[in-house]
Amino acid sequence: MGRLMMTTTCLLVLTGVAAGADKPTRFWNLTSATITSLQLSPVGQNSFGPNQCENDPDGSVDHDERLKIVGVETGRYDVKLTQKNGRTCIVHDVAVKNAAVFSVEEKDLTDCH
Repeated sequence: MGRLMMTTTCLLVLTGVAAGADKPTRFWNLTSATITSLQLSPVGQNSFGPNQCENDPDGSVDHDERLKIVGVETGRYDVKLTQKNGRTCIVHDVAVKNAAVFSVEEKDLTDCH
């Protein structure tokens, strides 16, 4: 009986891990504006990757919309975003985890021009 429970528990854990691997990493726009460019760089490296907004059918992320992030591993990143009105901001030291959602809020937009 104990062996059966252990086997069942292991199968459930493995199934959960496999299911999590299918979930994309996503960005949730909690700013008040539409974002037309979103790029990530490892913290302090100033080497921003491709525009993740290209992963969206309309090429932008509206307020309260989520965006699939590709090619980014778990870690801490500086996030550079450009809003529809042309304002560009960098949000420093954002935690990004695979298969999870990370967000930027209006209050995070302190380094803008």
